[in-house]
Amino acid sequence: MAKRRRIYEGKTKDLFEGPEPGTIVQHFRDDATAFNNKKQGTITGKGVLNNRISEYLMLRLHDIGVPTHFIRRLNMREQLIREVEVIPIKIVIRNAVAGSMAERFGIDEGTPLPRSIVEYYWKNDEHNAPMVSEEHITAFGWAAPQDIDDMLALSLRINDYLSGLFFGARIKLVDFKIEFGRNYDENGDMRVIVADEISPDTCRLWDSETGEKLDKDRFRRDLGGVAEAYQEVARRLGVLPTSGPGDVAETTTVQ
Repeated sequence: MAKRRRIYEGKTKDLFEGPEPGTIVQHFRDDATAFNNKKQGTITGKGVLNNRISEYLMLRLHDIGVPTHFIRRLNMREQLIREVEVIPIKIVIRNAVAGSMAERFGIDEGTPLPRSIVEYYWKNDEHNAPMVSEEHITAFGWAAPQDIDDMLALSLRINDYLSGLFFGARIKLVDFKIEFGRNYDENGDMRVIVADEISPDTCRLWDSETGEKLDKDRFRRDLGGVAEAYQEVARRLGVLPTSGPGDVAETTTVQ
């Protein structure tokens, strides 16, 4: 493939000019970050696994009518996506207490919630991605009220669907982060669609029987076996790629 112009370098992914107007090539790297980029490391093969897992989940969302930026996977590390106007808000859906919620409220991790809780965060690592309200979002012009309504409705629908999908793979969806962008549909109307990725980097996934963590918390908390956990998720979803020796190895952490 001819050398493409890189248009964005993220913490774990790069974006390149796409082959057609309105398209972008998203490249998954093996980099790992946590705590708003304060902890950094490399997990060999993670990019390959996240590419395949995110492809699978985006396609399943497409099957139920949820609009996403995903077009198709190009190779082991890259996928073709639609160009979007990024909405600088991360939505977190929590089905059980874990992570920062357990710390903030002093509640035991794993405590079930009576209903799913929705939280909004500003996508800004420089300011530690603070939690914000709908009033912040509209006052600062990050999204319009209709955008928020659309994002909320899609997030709850995605949560319902993915909870069932993962349950069938003996995995509990504890919580997850979802991001959105604006894009024009085939009729020329602006719409809100799912962007970024859905993977063990963006979801808390626990074995439904043992509670074993199968997500990025293994990296955050220095539990080891990060690549193996991601492989297990891919295996249970039926998307584990064929790989040679050394494609997925131990974790190297740099702080």
